[in-house]
Amino acid sequence: MRDQQGRNICYLRISVTDRCNLRCVYCMPEEGVAWMPHEDILTYEQITQVVEAAASLGVRHVRLTGGEPLVRPQLYRLVEMVKGIEQIETVTLTTNGVLLAQQLPQLRRAGLDGVNISLDTLNPQQFAAITRRELLSQAREGLTAALQMPGLTVKVNCVPAHYNCDQIVPLASLARDQDVSVRFIEMMPIGLGRESVGLSQHQVMEQLTGSFGPPGSCARPLGVGPSEYFTFSGFVGRIGFISAVSHQFCHQCNRVRLTAGGYLKTCLQYDTGVALKPCLEAGSSPETLRRIMEQAIYQKPASHHFSTAAQVGDEANNMHQIGG
Repeated sequence: MRDQQGRNICYLRISVTDRCNLRCVYCMPEEGVAWMPHEDILTYEQITQVVEAAASLGVRHVRLTGGEPLVRPQLYRLVEMVKGIEQIETVTLTTNGVLLAQQLPQLRRAGLDGVNISLDTLNPQQFAAITRRELLSQAREGLTAALQMPGLTVKVNCVPAHYNCDQIVPLASLARDQDVSVRFIEMMPIGLGRESVGLSQHQVMEQLTGSFGPPGSCARPLGVGPSEYFTFSGFVGRIGFISAVSHQFCHQCNRVRLTAGGYLKTCLQYDTGVALKPCLEAGSSPETLRRIMEQAIYQKPASHHFSTAAQVGDEANNMHQIGG
């Protein structure tokens, strides 16, 4: 469907849990995290109901996120349920990779089309400082397993900041000899992200061109998100940028988000949307659910204001609570 700005909303990001096995400095506090009670988190069946309604409104692509989605038991069941909806074309996963190697075969059999692996550094000490966990080897195992899985689209997501700026070239080098997209995602000024100093697309590209020479454009679009892709001479893979702050792309935004608690969130910046869990628990008809979602999506805000001062109605939660 189209919102009031005329944008085609075809992409739904679903947070299946607020829990995570890492504690990344820009996402979660180190201690004292107040987890959502299990009974407040949508069941797989309820999530599937929402996706069915979303599909009837034109959503064709679903991404599962968290927290860390792989800490939720039997995630492959949800992949299978969602992929079984006729209109859904792709089901993908964003993960930190720590649990991916052991779960990937079952996820792939269930119909998983692609994985995005969040990886901010290849340095073990730096990884431990950023994530507050010494689990880089497990994350690398997950990446290796993904790259070896036939037919699976693989992307690596890095949030460049002052504390990992020396890792931009090493991470980009993953795409030199492997069919992987390494994307640099500007720090979102949401929650703890407001306390970190991120690097802009321009700053990252300066490092890349200094090491690899001038970039070339990719001939074909990749995925359904807002990434801008480039390649460098001799590269098998691609380098991407998601630069919501320095290169605002709200005019072409095609997504909405479903939180683990069942809130349909229409823009990352604002606390706008509608709570769907009461409707699901009341046993409302598919038509009622569809109408509620349609109204919320139509009213999706025109744009964020990340580069200006905070306003009333801005999102107050951390990223792990709303879905990364």
